[in-house]
Amino acid sequence: MKHLILMPTYNEAENIEKIIMQIMSMCDEVYLKIIDDNSPDGTGDVVSKLLPTFPHLSLLSRSRKNGLGKAYINGFREVIKDNSVTHIFMMDADMSHNPIYIKEMVLQSTDYDLVIGSRYIKGGGTVGWELWRRMLSFFGNMYARIVTRMPVKDMTGGFNCINIEKIKEIDLDSLDSSGYAFIMQLKYSLFRNNASIKEIPIIFVNRLGGESKISNNIISEGILAPWKMIWKK
Repeated sequence: MKHLILMPTYNEAENIEKIIMQIMSMCDEVYLKIIDDNSPDGTGDVVSKLLPTFPHLSLLSRSRKNGLGKAYINGFREVIKDNSVTHIFMMDADMSHNPIYIKEMVLQSTDYDLVIGSRYIKGGGTVGWELWRRMLSFFGNMYARIVTRMPVKDMTGGFNCINIEKIKEIDLDSLDSSGYAFIMQLKYSLFRNNASIKEIPIIFVNRLGGESKISNNIISEGILAPWKMIWKK
C-alpha cells in the first residue's frame, strides 16, 4: 500500500518546514504533497528548498487562493493519475494535526475506507481553543449529524485517511463547497457510497503560528452545507 498526504497551504511559511520535518522523521513510509495557493509569505519557496532533501515530498503550485475544497479536488485529480497510490490522507499544515496518529490511521485503513482522526469520541479532544470556538465546533458537528443522520462524531475534522478507490467513485464536480464545509460534504459523499468508516481519537492542538482561516463566510457555509447535501440525494 502507498499512502500519500495532501496538505493544502496558504501563508503557512511559519509552520510548513516544521510539519514536513516531523512527518518525514516519524513516518518515512508515507508520501507528502503540498498544495500551495501562491502564498504571498513564500510558503511554496520554503517547500521547494526542501524537495531535494526529501524524495517523498512534492509540491503542487496553484496560481491563486481558491478555497480549501478546490485545493483538495486539484490534489485528488493529480493523485488519481498515480496508480501506485492506494490511500490519501487529508491533513492541516498548521501543526494542529499531530503526525503521531498517522501510523494508527494507516493500520486502520487496511480494514476501513475512511479513517477519521476524531476530536469527539472517547480519548479525543481539543487544546488551546477559546470557549466560543469549542462551542461552535461541538454544536456544529452535532447539528450536521442530526441533519445528515451520519454515524460520525467528527463531521468537520480535517485529519482523514481515505481509500483512493472510494474517491474515484465520487463525482468530484459535485463537491462545490470551498471552505471547511467541503470536508463535511466529502464525508457525506463517501458515506452515501457505502464507505466503511472508523474514527480514532486524536487531540487537536490549536495552531502554534500563523493566522486562523476561520471566517464568517466559512461559518455560514457550514450552516447551509448539511441541508444542501441531503437535498442533492
